[in-house]
Amino acid sequence: MAGVRFDDSKPFGEEEAARYADQDRRAASNGHAETTPDLLAGLRDGAWLDQQVFPPLTFTLPGVIPEGSVLLVGPPKIGKSWFVLTVALAAAAGGRALGIKVEPRPVLYLALEDGDRRLQDRCRKLLDNQPIPAGFQYLTRIAPGHPVEAVVAAWLERQHDAPPLVILDTLGKVMPPAGPGESAYQRDYRVGSTLKQLADERAGMTLLTNHHDRKANSEDFIDSVSGTHGLAGAVDTVIVLARARNEEAGSLKVTGRDVPEGEYAVRFDDGYYWRLDGGDLVEAAQRARDVRATAGLGDRSAEVIRFAGRNPQGVTAGQVAEELGVVQNAARAYLSRLAESGRLSKPRRGVYTPVASVASVATEGDGSSERNTRNGSNTSSGGNARLYDLEPECAPDDPARFTR
Repeated sequence: MAGVRFDDSKPFGEEEAARYADQDRRAASNGHAETTPDLLAGLRDGAWLDQQVFPPLTFTLPGVIPEGSVLLVGPPKIGKSWFVLTVALAAAAGGRALGIKVEPRPVLYLALEDGDRRLQDRCRKLLDNQPIPAGFQYLTRIAPGHPVEAVVAAWLERQHDAPPLVILDTLGKVMPPAGPGESAYQRDYRVGSTLKQLADERAGMTLLTNHHDRKANSEDFIDSVSGTHGLAGAVDTVIVLARARNEEAGSLKVTGRDVPEGEYAVRFDDGYYWRLDGGDLVEAAQRARDVRATAGLGDRSAEVIRFAGRNPQGVTAGQVAEELGVVQNAARAYLSRLAESGRLSKPRRGVYTPVASVASVATEGDGSSERNTRNGSNTSSGGNARLYDLEPECAPDDPARFTR
């Protein structure tokens, strides 16, 4: 396959320059004047661009995982492999992931940290012992001496229908060392560019890559990507999955070239199943904002924040007093303190509203901040739906609730 390889240790531009120099030498040896490559080959103008019609951006997981090269980042052993396996099975069968409906497509799962028995056990848990879909294809090993991009390219040659999904779990298993004279940034950018080039080989394709975080706190979640900024800078989309150890509550943060930034509250149920904390992405985004806005607050202040979040048009001290069962002066004091700390806005006298962003909110004992925006709406069928559609007429404990 054409393009940069993981194991190509030349810095960017060197291979191309060498090819041009070789062309020049061949021309000179044939008795012709040395030729100069057309450095403006491919130059286009705005008139040409204005006339083009491009297909809309497609999503493997609507609102969360778009087409292109996507990097999923998180600490070890918090459930990243469970997450990508959920997406893989949902895509292979046309099921659900995070409670969101997924359109069927060919799937290649490079489960390089698993074996057949573990993979079978995990699939059966996620599918509630329903048959594992035939459209789910996987490899647990890559033959020595064969780069992963060649393996993916060979599989892609067999796919001729829907845009495929390829999952690499994990990048660390195929990450090459830096070459002679190559900096860590150049190595990371080379690898990230290879991932992007693989994804660009097929319109609508998603290449989802699992990668560990750098085990350091930062206000910008992109800084959590292990390695230099070269890797995150080269791929199209970065998703950070986080949760405290031994806790079910977590967050999913998304940013990229073609998708709006978003943060969604998620939960890791029973130690293997990821779902939105809310009925859809809008509710999960609101829940994430509430969690961040109430971090470090006492119970009563957190209640005020949540009440204001449910009433974006604004609340008054009288309304808060009635909702919380406190005297109006106490409610006014809570609202005033929350406005002073930046957790609530005060657009006019006596009225308090949720802040559109909590990036500048001062937290007690936590200086972290992040901008949150809504990123679309996808109806969830709830926690019981798992990977198959939940029939509404079936009771939650009815075995017949799972249907393809």
